[in-house]
Amino acid sequence: MMLGLGSAGVFLLAVSVQSGHVAQDSAFWKEETKERNYYTRYHNMTEISKWMEQMKRENPDVVSSLVYGQTYEKRNITLMKIGVSSTNRKKAIWMDCGIHAREWIAPAFCQYFVEEILRTYKTNSKLNEIVKNLDFYVTPVLNIDGYIYSWINESTRLWRKSRSPGTGGSTCYGTDINRNFNANWGVVGVSTDCCEQTYCGTKALSETEAQAVTDMLVKMSGDILAFFTIHSYSQMILVPYGHPNISAPNYNELMKVGLGAAKAIKDVHGIDYTVGTPSEILYPFTGSSQDYARQIGIPLSFTFELRDQGEHGFLLPEDQIQPTCEEAYAGVQHIISYAHDKAFYSSAATITATLWTTLLAAWVTTATVG
Repeated sequence: MMLGLGSAGVFLLAVSVQSGHVAQDSAFWKEETKERNYYTRYHNMTEISKWMEQMKRENPDVVSSLVYGQTYEKRNITLMKIGVSSTNRKKAIWMDCGIHAREWIAPAFCQYFVEEILRTYKTNSKLNEIVKNLDFYVTPVLNIDGYIYSWINESTRLWRKSRSPGTGGSTCYGTDINRNFNANWGVVGVSTDCCEQTYCGTKALSETEAQAVTDMLVKMSGDILAFFTIHSYSQMILVPYGHPNISAPNYNELMKVGLGAAKAIKDVHGIDYTVGTPSEILYPFTGSSQDYARQIGIPLSFTFELRDQGEHGFLLPEDQIQPTCEEAYAGVQHIISYAHDKAFYSSAATITATLWTTLLAAWVTTATVG
């Protein structure tokens, strides 16, 4: 989200080879995530990386990780794959968070999303079915360099872009990764000035982070049923395309499903989300990952702009993390359920998705974290 102001892969968890230290570390992180309301706080990159390793340790049959690229500063871009093994080729859901460094609620949501899937898929029959049929590919932090930079001090807290150097001897740094994808790159809602917040880069995919996502999406495009990129702020669900004169071929479907997700969100804590294309409800811009995903044939492509509507903006207080994540989870699951049922049950999709939304809303309202 562009309003107001503008790590060698995910750090690997370093543990002693001594088994006692490993056990102690594991016990600490289990206590940290389960008993200290881990999911109600923001976490730096080191903590998120340790959390990723913990999720793999505790769920070895369901969680694995994959390094699929590097940032400008040579940090590994790592995703978490969640799903049960199958002899058949499975369909997929893609989610990335933290493409804009200052939007801390986005990585917090990715962590919450993973935790909720792992915590409930064995006891929730619908989710259990989905996990058997689909794999989730979740990147908790895509713009790792920028995210780490945003944690340095108050003067860097609102950093948005990547950390690649500017052009022509400029002392400015960074490209807006969400203007750098090869989807009407450089056309509207972007800047060619490397000092500006919406600088789109020297060319499409000039940023290694955008290239990494592109390579994965192309490789998996035939299997991905739904694409999510998580941002803040403004309480919106954006659908393709960002260009004001181009409509997605399934625009009506995207709007229908998006409005259903907005209803699921409102049913949790009464918060309203607006649904539409960027040019309809926000501002036109091109070169986004959402547009690229739809352009290469991924049918359901959405950008979630989480809380709030400007009171706190990018500095969303920690006491809003849990309710923000609870409602966004309901919205995302509405879309996932629709995508799943459309793929596996076709005509039953609408009925099942509606039922799932109703059941999920009732469940989320009473759910607690940890």
